[in-house]
Amino acid sequence: MPNLIQTIFQKGISSIFKKDDGESVIGVDIGSSAVKIVQLKKKNGKATLETYGALAYGPYVKAEVGQSVAVNVDVLSQAINDLLREANTTTKNGAIAIPSSASLIFTISLPESVTEDQLPNIIPTEARKYIPVPITEVALDWWMMPRQAESIEDENDVGGKLPDGKIEVLVVAIHNDTLAKYRDILVKTDIHSNFFEMEIFSSLRSTFGHELSPVLLIDFGAQKTKLSIVEFGIIKTFHIINRGAQDLTTSIAASFGIPFKDAEQQKRDVGLRADINKQVASLNEISIDYIISETKSVVLAYEKKYNRSVGKIIMTGGGALLKGLHDKISKTFEAEVIYGNPFGKMETPAFLSPVLAESGPEFAVAVGLALRQIS
Repeated sequence: MPNLIQTIFQKGISSIFKKDDGESVIGVDIGSSAVKIVQLKKKNGKATLETYGALAYGPYVKAEVGQSVAVNVDVLSQAINDLLREANTTTKNGAIAIPSSASLIFTISLPESVTEDQLPNIIPTEARKYIPVPITEVALDWWMMPRQAESIEDENDVGGKLPDGKIEVLVVAIHNDTLAKYRDILVKTDIHSNFFEMEIFSSLRSTFGHELSPVLLIDFGAQKTKLSIVEFGIIKTFHIINRGAQDLTTSIAASFGIPFKDAEQQKRDVGLRADINKQVASLNEISIDYIISETKSVVLAYEKKYNRSVGKIIMTGGGALLKGLHDKISKTFEAEVIYGNPFGKMETPAFLSPVLAESGPEFAVAVGLALRQIS
Protein backbone atom coordinates (compact mmCIF):
# COMPACT_ATOMS: atom_id res chain seq x y z
CA MET A 1 0.00 0.00 0.00
CA PRO A 2 1.39 3.46 -0.85
CA ASN A 3 2.24 5.67 2.08
CA LEU A 4 -1.13 7.34 2.60
CA ILE A 5 -0.10 9.86 5.23
CA GLN A 6 3.44 11.08 4.67
CA THR A 7 2.76 11.97 1.04
CA ILE A 8 0.08 14.36 2.27
CA PHE A 9 1.78 16.15 5.11
CA GLN A 10 5.51 16.26 4.43
CA LYS A 11 4.98 19.22 2.12
CA GLY A 12 1.87 20.58 3.76
CA ILE A 13 -1.47 19.42 2.41
CA SER A 14 -0.10 18.91 -1.10
CA SER A 15 1.31 16.10 -3.20
CA ILE A 16 4.43 14.42 -4.42
CA PHE A 17 2.59 13.20 -7.52
CA LYS A 18 3.07 16.16 -9.86
CA LYS A 19 1.37 16.58 -13.19
CA ASP A 20 2.54 18.88 -15.97
CA ASP A 21 0.36 21.68 -17.29
CA GLY A 22 -2.20 20.41 -19.75
CA GLU A 23 -2.71 16.91 -18.31
CA SER A 24 -6.23 16.24 -17.07
CA VAL A 25 -6.90 14.14 -13.96
CA ILE A 26 -9.97 12.84 -12.19
CA GLY A 27 -10.90 12.30 -8.55
CA VAL A 28 -13.48 9.62 -7.72
CA ASP A 29 -15.41 9.63 -4.45
CA ILE A 30 -17.35 6.41 -3.83
CA GLY A 31 -19.98 7.22 -1.22
CA SER A 32 -22.66 5.04 0.35
CA SER A 33 -25.44 6.37 -1.89
CA ALA A 34 -23.69 7.90 -4.91
CA VAL A 35 -20.41 8.25 -6.74
CA LYS A 36 -18.97 11.70 -7.48
CA ILE A 37 -16.34 12.62 -10.05
CA VAL A 38 -14.34 15.80 -10.70
CA GLN A 39 -11.98 16.36 -13.62
CA LEU A 40 -9.31 19.07 -13.35
CA LYS A 41 -6.52 20.33 -15.55
CA LYS A 42 -3.58 22.52 -14.68
CA LYS A 43 -3.46 25.63 -16.87
CA ASN A 44 -0.87 28.36 -16.41
CA GLY A 45 -0.03 26.96 -13.01
CA LYS A 46 -3.66 26.97 -11.80
CA ALA A 47 -6.14 24.17 -11.27
CA THR A 48 -9.05 24.49 -13.69
CA LEU A 49 -12.37 22.68 -13.49
CA GLU A 50 -13.22 20.78 -16.67
CA THR A 51 -16.22 18.72 -15.62
CA TYR A 52 -17.89 17.16 -12.62
CA GLY A 53 -20.91 15.03 -11.79
CA ALA A 54 -22.65 12.63 -9.43
CA LEU A 55 -24.67 9.47 -9.94
CA ALA A 56 -26.82 7.60 -7.39
CA TYR A 57 -26.62 3.82 -7.01
CA GLY A 58 -30.28 3.39 -6.02
CA PRO A 59 -31.73 2.86 -9.51
CA TYR A 60 -29.13 0.14 -10.21
CA VAL A 61 -30.63 -2.05 -7.47
CA LYS A 62 -34.29 -0.95 -7.67
CA ALA A 63 -33.95 1.55 -4.83
CA GLU A 64 -34.53 5.31 -4.69
CA VAL A 65 -32.12 8.05 -5.69
CA GLY A 66 -30.24 9.17 -2.59
CA GLN A 67 -30.85 5.92 -0.71
CA SER A 68 -27.81 4.21 0.82
CA VAL A 69 -27.57 0.73 -0.63
CA ALA A 70 -25.13 -2.16 -0.45
CA VAL A 71 -23.71 -2.67 -3.93
CA ASN A 72 -21.03 -5.03 -5.17
CA VAL A 73 -17.92 -4.20 -7.15
CA ASP A 74 -19.63 -4.84 -10.50
CA VAL A 75 -22.43 -2.36 -9.77
CA LEU A 76 -20.00 0.23 -8.41
CA SER A 77 -17.81 -0.13 -11.49
CA GLN A 78 -20.80 0.16 -13.82
CA ALA A 79 -21.97 3.33 -12.04
CA ILE A 80 -18.49 4.86 -12.27
CA ASN A 81 -18.20 4.02 -15.97
CA ASP A 82 -21.67 5.46 -16.64
CA LEU A 83 -20.80 8.66 -14.79
CA LEU A 84 -17.47 9.02 -16.59
CA ARG A 85 -19.41 8.87 -19.84
CA GLU A 86 -22.26 11.15 -18.76
CA ALA A 87 -19.89 13.77 -17.35
CA ASN A 88 -17.91 13.72 -20.62
CA THR A 89 -14.60 13.07 -18.89
CA THR A 90 -11.64 12.85 -21.25
CA THR A 91 -9.08 10.98 -19.16
CA LYS A 92 -8.66 7.81 -17.11
CA ASN A 93 -5.74 9.21 -15.11
CA GLY A 94 -6.99 9.65 -11.57
CA ALA A 95 -7.49 8.28 -8.10
CA ILE A 96 -10.15 6.76 -5.88
CA ALA A 97 -10.71 7.62 -2.22
CA ILE A 98 -11.16 4.92 0.40
CA PRO A 99 -14.01 5.75 2.82
CA SER A 100 -12.87 6.61 6.31
CA SER A 101 -15.51 4.21 7.64
CA ALA A 102 -13.60 1.36 5.97
CA SER A 103 -10.53 1.98 8.09
CA LEU A 104 -9.25 2.83 11.54
CA ILE A 105 -7.43 6.08 12.30
CA PHE A 106 -5.83 6.49 15.70
CA THR A 107 -2.82 7.97 17.47
CA ILE A 108 -0.38 6.24 19.76
CA SER A 109 2.11 7.76 22.19
CA LEU A 110 5.69 6.55 22.16
CA PRO A 111 8.90 7.48 23.97
CA GLU A 112 10.63 10.47 22.41
CA SER A 113 13.75 8.36 21.95
CA VAL A 114 12.02 6.26 19.25
CA THR A 115 13.35 6.97 15.74
CA GLU A 116 11.52 6.62 12.43
CA ASP A 117 13.69 3.63 11.53
CA GLN A 118 12.32 1.79 14.55
CA LEU A 119 8.64 2.40 13.75
CA PRO A 120 8.19 -0.55 11.32
CA ASN A 121 8.94 -2.90 14.21
CA ILE A 122 7.07 -0.97 16.91
CA ILE A 123 3.84 0.13 15.18
CA PRO A 124 2.44 -3.36 14.34
CA THR A 125 2.84 -4.42 17.96
CA GLU A 126 1.25 -1.25 19.37
CA ALA A 127 -1.53 -1.28 16.75
CA ARG A 128 -2.79 -4.67 17.99
CA LYS A 129 -4.35 -2.82 20.94
CA TYR A 130 -6.67 -0.88 18.58
CA ILE A 131 -7.37 -3.34 15.74
CA PRO A 132 -10.08 -5.99 16.32
CA VAL A 133 -8.73 -8.38 13.64
CA PRO A 134 -5.38 -10.17 13.23
CA ILE A 135 -2.66 -7.69 12.29
CA THR A 136 -1.84 -9.80 9.22
CA GLU A 137 -5.27 -8.96 7.77
CA VAL A 138 -4.65 -5.20 7.56
CA ALA A 139 -2.28 -2.82 5.84
CA LEU A 140 -0.76 -0.22 8.16
CA ASP A 141 0.54 3.25 7.45
CA TRP A 142 1.79 5.84 9.91
CA TRP A 143 3.31 9.24 10.35
CA MET A 144 5.35 10.59 13.23
CA MET A 145 3.66 13.86 14.15
CA PRO A 146 5.97 16.80 14.87
CA ARG A 147 5.61 18.71 18.09
CA GLN A 148 3.65 21.93 17.68
CA ALA A 149 5.72 24.96 16.83
CA GLU A 150 7.30 26.10 20.09
CA SER A 151 7.24 29.75 19.08
CA ILE A 152 3.48 29.66 18.43
CA GLU A 153 2.81 27.86 21.70
CA ASP A 154 4.92 30.31 23.71
CA GLU A 155 3.55 33.45 22.09
CA ASN A 156 -0.06 32.45 22.71
CA ASP A 157 0.53 30.85 26.11
CA VAL A 158 -1.53 27.78 25.24
CA GLY A 159 -1.26 24.16 26.19
CA GLY A 160 -1.60 21.12 24.04
CA LYS A 161 1.93 19.82 24.39
CA LEU A 162 2.51 16.18 25.12
CA PRO A 163 4.19 15.20 28.37
CA ASP A 164 7.94 15.54 28.24
CA GLY A 165 9.61 12.55 26.67
CA LYS A 166 6.61 11.56 24.50
CA ILE A 167 5.77 11.77 20.79
CA GLU A 168 2.56 10.93 18.93
CA VAL A 169 2.26 8.77 15.82
CA LEU A 170 -0.81 8.89 13.57
CA VAL A 171 -1.70 5.40 12.36
CA VAL A 172 -4.07 4.26 9.60
CA ALA A 173 -5.19 0.64 9.28
CA ILE A 174 -7.08 -0.63 6.24
CA HIS A 175 -8.32 -4.19 5.82
CA ASN A 176 -6.62 -6.07 3.00
CA ASP A 177 -10.03 -7.07 1.60
CA THR A 178 -10.94 -3.38 1.27
CA LEU A 179 -7.77 -2.66 -0.68
CA ALA A 180 -8.43 -5.66 -2.91
CA LYS A 181 -11.96 -4.38 -3.58
CA TYR A 182 -10.73 -0.97 -4.68
CA ARG A 183 -7.98 -2.45 -6.83
CA ASP A 184 -10.67 -4.52 -8.55
CA ILE A 185 -12.69 -1.35 -9.19
CA LEU A 186 -9.64 0.26 -10.81
CA VAL A 187 -9.32 -2.72 -13.14
CA LYS A 188 -13.03 -2.77 -14.06
CA THR A 189 -13.13 0.99 -14.74
CA ASP A 190 -9.70 1.18 -16.37
CA ILE A 191 -8.74 4.11 -14.14
CA HIS A 192 -4.98 4.53 -13.97
CA SER A 193 -3.88 5.43 -10.45
CA ASN A 194 -0.61 5.59 -8.53
CA PHE A 195 -2.22 5.60 -5.10
CA PHE A 196 -5.26 5.23 -2.86
CA GLU A 197 -6.09 7.89 -0.31
CA MET A 198 -8.29 8.08 2.76
CA GLU A 199 -11.22 10.40 2.05
CA ILE A 200 -10.52 12.52 5.14
CA PHE A 201 -7.14 13.57 3.74
CA SER A 202 -8.75 14.52 0.42
CA SER A 203 -11.30 16.67 2.24
CA LEU A 204 -8.57 18.44 4.19
CA ARG A 205 -6.70 19.30 1.03
CA SER A 206 -9.73 20.78 -0.71
CA THR A 207 -11.28 22.72 2.19
CA PHE A 208 -8.49 23.87 4.50
CA GLY A 209 -6.39 27.02 4.26
CA HIS A 210 -3.51 28.00 6.50
CA GLU A 211 -5.33 27.39 9.76
CA LEU A 212 -3.40 28.01 12.99
CA SER A 213 -6.11 27.30 15.56
CA PRO A 214 -7.80 23.87 15.86
CA VAL A 215 -10.49 23.24 13.24
CA LEU A 216 -13.34 20.74 13.40
CA LEU A 217 -14.26 19.18 10.06
CA ILE A 218 -17.77 17.67 10.10
CA ASP A 219 -18.56 15.42 7.14
CA PHE A 220 -22.31 14.78 7.08
CA GLY A 221 -22.63 11.63 4.97
CA ALA A 222 -25.69 9.57 4.12
CA GLN A 223 -24.99 6.77 6.60
CA LYS A 224 -22.39 8.24 8.95
CA THR A 225 -21.10 11.56 10.21
CA LYS A 226 -17.32 11.82 10.41
CA LEU A 227 -15.55 14.21 12.78
CA SER A 228 -11.93 15.30 12.45
CA ILE A 229 -10.18 17.85 14.64
CA VAL A 230 -7.16 19.21 12.84
CA GLU A 231 -4.41 21.41 14.23
CA PHE A 232 -1.44 22.76 12.26
CA GLY A 233 -2.54 20.55 9.35
CA ILE A 234 -2.43 17.42 11.51
CA ILE A 235 -5.38 15.19 12.42
CA LYS A 236 -5.43 15.06 16.21
CA THR A 237 -8.84 13.39 16.67
CA PHE A 238 -10.99 11.28 14.34
CA HIS A 239 -14.43 9.91 15.25
CA ILE A 240 -17.32 8.33 13.36
CA ILE A 241 -20.96 8.78 14.42
CA ASN A 242 -23.16 5.98 13.13
CA ARG A 243 -25.92 8.31 12.05
CA GLY A 244 -26.23 10.36 8.89
CA ALA A 245 -28.56 12.25 6.58
CA GLN A 246 -30.46 9.15 5.52
CA ASP A 247 -31.60 8.56 9.11
CA LEU A 248 -33.65 11.74 8.85
CA THR A 249 -35.31 10.49 5.68
CA THR A 250 -36.16 7.04 7.08
CA SER A 251 -37.57 8.64 10.22
CA ILE A 252 -39.89 10.86 8.17
CA ALA A 253 -40.92 7.93 5.95
CA ALA A 254 -41.75 5.74 8.95
CA SER A 255 -43.58 8.46 10.89
CA PHE A 256 -45.81 9.56 8.03
CA GLY A 257 -46.05 6.24 6.20
CA ILE A 258 -44.78 7.72 2.94
CA PRO A 259 -42.29 6.41 0.34
CA PHE A 260 -38.58 7.11 0.77
CA LYS A 261 -38.59 9.41 -2.27
CA ASP A 262 -41.29 11.65 -0.79
CA ALA A 263 -39.65 11.64 2.64
CA GLU A 264 -36.33 12.66 1.09
CA GLN A 265 -37.99 15.60 -0.62
CA GLN A 266 -39.66 16.72 2.63
CA LYS A 267 -36.35 16.52 4.44
CA ARG A 268 -34.73 18.76 1.83
CA ASP A 269 -37.63 21.20 1.70
CA VAL A 270 -38.03 21.59 5.46
CA GLY A 271 -34.78 20.69 7.19
CA LEU A 272 -34.85 22.20 10.68
CA ARG A 273 -37.21 25.02 9.70
CA ALA A 274 -40.21 24.65 12.02
CA ASP A 275 -41.80 27.67 10.33
CA ILE A 276 -42.14 25.57 7.17
CA ASN A 277 -43.37 22.32 8.76
CA LYS A 278 -43.15 21.83 12.50
CA GLN A 279 -43.67 18.05 12.48
CA VAL A 280 -41.01 17.33 9.88
CA ALA A 281 -38.57 19.77 11.47
CA SER A 282 -39.09 18.12 14.85
CA LEU A 283 -38.31 14.68 13.44
CA ASN A 284 -35.18 15.97 11.74
CA GLU A 285 -34.06 17.68 14.91
CA ILE A 286 -34.07 14.42 16.88
CA SER A 287 -31.36 12.91 14.69
CA ILE A 288 -29.42 16.17 14.43
CA ASP A 289 -29.48 16.63 18.22
CA TYR A 290 -27.94 13.18 18.62
CA ILE A 291 -25.16 14.03 16.15
CA ILE A 292 -24.52 17.36 17.85
CA SER A 293 -24.42 15.74 21.30
CA GLU A 294 -21.81 13.24 20.09
CA THR A 295 -19.86 16.05 18.44
CA LYS A 296 -19.83 18.09 21.65
CA SER A 297 -18.41 15.11 23.53
CA VAL A 298 -15.60 14.72 20.98
CA VAL A 299 -14.77 18.42 21.08
CA LEU A 300 -14.77 18.55 24.87
CA ALA A 301 -12.50 15.50 25.09
CA TYR A 302 -10.07 17.11 22.66
CA GLU A 303 -10.06 20.44 24.50
CA LYS A 304 -9.49 18.69 27.80
CA LYS A 305 -6.61 16.60 26.46
CA TYR A 306 -4.80 19.35 24.56
CA ASN A 307 -6.00 22.48 26.38
CA ARG A 308 -6.87 24.06 23.04
CA SER A 309 -10.24 25.39 21.86
CA VAL A 310 -11.75 24.68 18.47
CA GLY A 311 -11.99 28.04 16.74
CA LYS A 312 -13.52 27.05 13.42
CA ILE A 313 -15.90 24.43 12.02
CA ILE A 314 -16.00 23.38 8.37
CA MET A 315 -19.06 21.48 7.17
CA THR A 316 -18.86 19.08 4.22
CA GLY A 317 -20.93 16.24 2.80
CA GLY A 318 -24.41 16.29 1.30
CA GLY A 319 -26.07 16.42 4.71
CA ALA A 320 -24.33 19.71 5.50
CA LEU A 321 -26.79 21.46 3.19
CA LEU A 322 -29.79 20.67 5.41
CA LYS A 323 -31.83 23.83 5.92
CA GLY A 324 -31.19 25.41 9.31
CA LEU A 325 -28.23 23.15 10.17
CA HIS A 326 -25.62 25.88 9.76
CA ASP A 327 -27.47 28.15 12.20
CA LYS A 328 -27.93 25.34 14.73
CA ILE A 329 -24.23 24.42 14.64
CA SER A 330 -23.30 28.09 14.99
CA LYS A 331 -25.50 28.53 18.06
CA THR A 332 -24.20 25.33 19.69
CA PHE A 333 -20.46 25.92 19.33
CA GLU A 334 -18.51 29.07 20.07
CA ALA A 335 -16.70 28.95 16.75
CA GLU A 336 -16.85 30.27 13.20
CA VAL A 337 -18.91 27.90 11.04
CA ILE A 338 -18.50 27.72 7.27
CA TYR A 339 -19.34 25.38 4.41
CA GLY A 340 -16.46 23.62 2.69
CA ASN A 341 -15.75 25.36 -0.63
CA PRO A 342 -13.45 23.06 -2.62
CA PHE A 343 -14.30 24.67 -5.96
CA GLY A 344 -12.95 27.94 -4.56
CA LYS A 345 -9.43 26.53 -4.98
CA MET A 346 -9.60 26.50 -8.77
CA GLU A 347 -10.59 28.41 -11.88
CA THR A 348 -14.25 27.81 -12.73
CA PRO A 349 -16.72 29.30 -15.25
CA ALA A 350 -18.22 32.44 -13.75
CA PHE A 351 -21.79 31.41 -14.61
CA LEU A 352 -21.38 28.24 -12.52
CA SER A 353 -20.26 30.04 -9.36
CA PRO A 354 -23.64 29.95 -7.55
CA VAL A 355 -24.19 26.27 -8.37
CA LEU A 356 -20.65 25.26 -7.38
CA ALA A 357 -20.82 27.19 -4.11
CA GLU A 358 -23.97 25.28 -3.14
CA SER A 359 -22.77 21.84 -4.26
CA GLY A 360 -19.20 22.30 -3.01
CA PRO A 361 -19.61 20.45 0.31
CA GLU A 362 -20.65 17.31 -1.57
CA PHE A 363 -17.54 17.30 -3.77
CA ALA A 364 -14.84 17.95 -1.18
CA VAL A 365 -13.36 14.45 -1.46
CA ALA A 366 -13.37 14.23 -5.26
CA VAL A 367 -11.83 17.69 -5.59
CA GLY A 368 -9.17 16.90 -3.00
CA LEU A 369 -8.13 13.77 -4.88
CA ALA A 370 -7.80 15.66 -8.14
CA LEU A 371 -5.89 18.51 -6.52
CA ARG A 372 -3.35 16.08 -5.08
CA GLN A 373 -2.42 14.99 -8.60
CA ILE A 374 -1.82 18.46 -10.06
CA SER A 375 -0.61 20.49 -7.04
